[in-house]
Amino acid sequence: MERDTILEVRHLHTCFRVGSQKINILKDVSFDVYKGKTLAIVGESGCGKSVTVHSVVKLLPKNGKMTGGTVTFRHDDREYRLDEMKPYGKEMRDIRGKGIGMIFQDPMASLNPVYKVGQQVAENLMQHEKIGKKEALMRVEEMFKKLGIPEPSVRVNSYPHQFSGGMKQRVMIAIAMICNPQLLIADEPTTALDVTIQAQIIELMKKMAKEEQKSIILITHNMGLVAEAADYVAVMYMGRVMEYGEIHQIFQYPSHPYTEALMKSVPVLGMDEGRELETIPGITPNPADLKEGCEFAGRCGYCTERCRKGTIPEYETEPGHRVRCLRYSNFKEVVL
Repeated sequence: MERDTILEVRHLHTCFRVGSQKINILKDVSFDVYKGKTLAIVGESGCGKSVTVHSVVKLLPKNGKMTGGTVTFRHDDREYRLDEMKPYGKEMRDIRGKGIGMIFQDPMASLNPVYKVGQQVAENLMQHEKIGKKEALMRVEEMFKKLGIPEPSVRVNSYPHQFSGGMKQRVMIAIAMICNPQLLIADEPTTALDVTIQAQIIELMKKMAKEEQKSIILITHNMGLVAEAADYVAVMYMGRVMEYGEIHQIFQYPSHPYTEALMKSVPVLGMDEGRELETIPGITPNPADLKEGCEFAGRCGYCTERCRKGTIPEYETEPGHRVRCLRYSNFKEVVL
């Protein structure tokens, strides 16, 4: 693992058992997260974005299991093989919170309505740093002030229903940040917020990444958000990374048909009057029905008979820019 790489995921496979059937959900997922940089994992609903990060931090449901690959995390000058750890063992629990913080999609589903928000943030701190409640609440007030929550000494004693949607999400960021983790995982953190508040939350996360050298994995289906916040992008479809690269590579030279389709479905300021947004034809197939070939073949305008057979390898079109598409078979095949 390179010195500035804090998370390295290689050939990750995850399956779910549904009744008597075992369904492969993640297939050969590989990516890196660098210090102080934001990786956006983007794709339609059901493409495997959340399953990917839940596999990384070992928070899969009971019927889910990581069946292959490695996850290496660098923290406090040590390397940890997360794939080898017990999901609820002490070492993994310490990493979740102290090393990796998570910002979930729906704060109302994550915040307990009968406990004061300050207490809920302080609980994470007391769990991992073994300090008293008084000191923990003082640290929470400092974090609230840092996150732009007004009157932090008053708000620590408020309940979730007394906060607006944007302020609830700031509380969720406080829970994720309070133990000073190196990596933040933000799972659709602005979905339930209006556009103005979305911009504030994203600007806040960008500021943290820059000033404190935090690394971020941003899970989203919003390509506009990706353009605003990301340094690197992994485009996922049906449990595979179809394209991976730096933000300028993905937006200036989108190479996979799925990436191209996602880009064309986003409204652009100044776009021609009367131009209709394009939609991706067809529907996402059932993962249980996919046996071989490219997962996007049934919806792709470039599809050939060869695309429907075997496993489609990754090719490197330029340094750091990988695409899983046979149109690039004359380029170097990637061997991670």
